[in-house]
Amino acid sequence: MKITAIEAIPYAIPYTKPLKFASGEVHTAEHVLVRVHTDEGLVGIADAPPRPFTYGETQESVIGVIEKIFAAQLVGADVFARELIHARLHRTVGNPAAKSAIDMALWDVTGQALDRPVTHLLGGYTDRMRVSHMLGFEAPQRMADEASRMRDTYGITVFKVKVGRRPVRLDIDVCRALRETLGDAAELYVDGNRGWTASEAAAALREFDELGMTLAEELCPADDVLGRRRLVQQCRVPFVADESATTSAEVTRSLLGGDATAVSIKTARTGFTHSQRVLFQCEGMGAEVVMGNQIDTQLGTVCTVAFGAAYASSSRRAGELSNFLDMSDDLLTQPLVITGGTLAVRERPGLGVAIDEDKLSRYRQDR
Repeated sequence: MKITAIEAIPYAIPYTKPLKFASGEVHTAEHVLVRVHTDEGLVGIADAPPRPFTYGETQESVIGVIEKIFAAQLVGADVFARELIHARLHRTVGNPAAKSAIDMALWDVTGQALDRPVTHLLGGYTDRMRVSHMLGFEAPQRMADEASRMRDTYGITVFKVKVGRRPVRLDIDVCRALRETLGDAAELYVDGNRGWTASEAAAALREFDELGMTLAEELCPADDVLGRRRLVQQCRVPFVADESATTSAEVTRSLLGGDATAVSIKTARTGFTHSQRVLFQCEGMGAEVVMGNQIDTQLGTVCTVAFGAAYASSSRRAGELSNFLDMSDDLLTQPLVITGGTLAVRERPGLGVAIDEDKLSRYRQDR
């Protein structure tokens, strides 16, 4: 089966409220829907979420690199020649979201061709994951109210708290309010998006210890080599590398160099193929993983839960699978449903999803 065309369709869907964090804020999902067409009529889909403040990609750059470079390299290639396809993609540096969307769309085609769900092809360990909800910057009581609503409505009891503001006391007060509101039954962990210095983060960690935080992610820049290493040594819980360890090689350097003791895997930036390599590297080195969120749509979330549920080690912790709840609309014909604090995988061939063409026409930006 050969690739005949690759589409890159820009679209924009507003969020009901912005997500704010140390390295930026997002008001609208300005993403790119990627479709890979084949000579047997099967079409694979995936979502590319550009994050210019983290990886340098924009909606325009994703479309440009797919239309001007990747499509020319891949049209005519065998869908199942995954290593050959990645070798061609690898000739162009960067562009993680564009490459990942093509990879996941090809896995979608493979699942359809074999009449098997992608999550089964990847590993098939379990049929669902516990859900963690990400809380962006707000006043302490508003963040506590949002967490309570997520618990009461969806059964979510795991929360990732965005931190990294100055003064540090702002975020300590938030975490304290969350613990007081949710009680000891809730799991809380923090993500600084590199917003603090190592010394600021160290001061915060001392207070976070009292509040029972279970993970600390990217509290200071990895480029602060000595400060980051000192901070990780002081941290009593797993210290998660996210944007500082996006490839298996970076994961190796980060773990061996003392920059982290755990790793966040995001299918939006490493697809399924390279997410496997990151996961297996972590397993081999004894590092925990968490399935992260790139402020994904429902399509992106389908990919995250498909991968996370496929393996024992990636499904052990709750995955960040709920931020689509803050979107005003979505493109899928059958919406995702979170119940009892869990999200189930799609048990249909491929990714098991379809695009609502009327909604795509409404939100696409190229017409």
